[in-house]
Amino acid sequence: MAAPDDFSNYISELLEGSYDCVDRIALRAYFRLGQTSGGFLTWWNRLFPDRTPSQEYLRRMAGDFARRIKAFSEKHEIPLQYCEIGDKNKFARAEKARPKEANFQGIFLILVARAPAPVWQIKNSRHGKLLIRRAKNWPLVNHYHFHIMDKEWGHISIRMSGHPPFGAQILLNGHEWLERQARKATICYSKEGNCFIGNSDLPALNRLAAGLEGSSGLVRLARVCDRWIYSACLCFGLTLAEQERSEFRYAYSSYQLEYSRNLLFKSGRKLDQVYQGLIDRTRNLLDVPRLKTIFGRKHRPHKIGLKAERLEKILDRSVHNLTVFKLHFGRLTLKMYDKGERVLRIELIVNNTAELRCGKGIEKLPGILERSQQMIVAFLGIVQAAHLSFLPAEQLDSLPMPTYRGQQRLAGVDIQKPRLRAVAQAVIALAPQPEGFTAEQLAVRVRTQQGRPMAKYNARKAAYDLRKLRGKTLVQRIANSRRYRVRRPGIRTLAALLILREQVLKPVLAGVCRPKRGRPPKNIHPLDLHYQTLQRQMLATLQHLKLAA
Repeated sequence: MAAPDDFSNYISELLEGSYDCVDRIALRAYFRLGQTSGGFLTWWNRLFPDRTPSQEYLRRMAGDFARRIKAFSEKHEIPLQYCEIGDKNKFARAEKARPKEANFQGIFLILVARAPAPVWQIKNSRHGKLLIRRAKNWPLVNHYHFHIMDKEWGHISIRMSGHPPFGAQILLNGHEWLERQARKATICYSKEGNCFIGNSDLPALNRLAAGLEGSSGLVRLARVCDRWIYSACLCFGLTLAEQERSEFRYAYSSYQLEYSRNLLFKSGRKLDQVYQGLIDRTRNLLDVPRLKTIFGRKHRPHKIGLKAERLEKILDRSVHNLTVFKLHFGRLTLKMYDKGERVLRIELIVNNTAELRCGKGIEKLPGILERSQQMIVAFLGIVQAAHLSFLPAEQLDSLPMPTYRGQQRLAGVDIQKPRLRAVAQAVIALAPQPEGFTAEQLAVRVRTQQGRPMAKYNARKAAYDLRKLRGKTLVQRIANSRRYRVRRPGIRTLAALLILREQVLKPVLAGVCRPKRGRPPKNIHPLDLHYQTLQRQMLATLQHLKLAA
């Protein structure tokens, strides 16, 4: 079941519903026995009991793989296309070649591309001893991309090396699986691209999406992998009889993952107001270096038109503006962007599942999915805390006061000091980091953001400043580690202090006694109108108090 988050709860009155789904799953398939030289020799002796392994025969096996694929494609009239090195349009090619028949199953396209891969080298030493070792620098070899239509998972892709032990990578799409499950269960839904939109039974889709979690999800993944990798891919390198004789069986591990939470708004204009306001408030606080905006041809609608219910509705592409809010943390990426008319998607991209420290075996996938959901919930909580920051009146006076940690007296947190202000900015920017941050990372972030004035700020000074923040319960240390995490009340307090100083006091006081002369501009931002009003009232107040002439 999808765990609630602070942001969704806050805007619940504006939402029609939400659902969680695994977008993309990338699995690695490998033959365990073929990962070591001794295991490779054992497998070879099972496969060819009367033949000594040689480099020439390994090349011949790779050549046979290529010739069999070419003959198969000509016989069954399946397109076989060769791609240049680094070609990033393979998915677009596959989408164009996707079969139109609804019940089609099997291979519909084969792409060939060269890429580095581990290859075994066999040679005899000068003493006549057989040497089997991997090449230090992985050579460029042909990889075959089999694009397959499956009855349960839709479009899946299997990339396999043509050299023994035939390592492979399997790509699956969770949204396509969910769509086919909804069609099978006769659940009403509408789909635009890779996202479910209005007129969809979102609670039912949420229940179906939970089928990919736990042991049932592992069974489904293992079935679809075994269903195609042996009979449709490996058979070009080893016949079914050779696979059985040599006991060739793949083991699977998770490699990459995309997990998303999708919020469906009642009104497209409300989506724009909420999302653009969220970006304006949190972009500088969370240190988002760049926003990517793709402009469409239409504005989002204010009201939902009455449409006839349809089992399926697929649009080619969105025609509305798309703004991507993206944060990178090592091999993890957190994204937030709007899709279609009324959908806001929050997405976690795991470029390498080792980053989650949950294990990489396929049996660890339920824990990886649970960890991914927790990261999205925590990210939305941090975004909400930075977006709606507030400062209790009594805390404004207590923050600069000293605190005690045991017998040690620590200075307070005075945001008027440039160093503490720089630390506060860096702490908020590091708050979305899923695994927390270290004192060294804080020092690097401070130097990056502030440049030359803070060039001598090091990890030792950062650790001292973190102790001061911990004394005010703004930051907490993660147990049994040297990493720190920002508490959500701490994010609200630090964000409120920075916004109050940088976006209220400084611009208002800077123009109080220096009114601008000349003709006012035709178009004035609403925030500038507020500043002008505050400046006029502040000037009148200062004149009444005899602080301004």
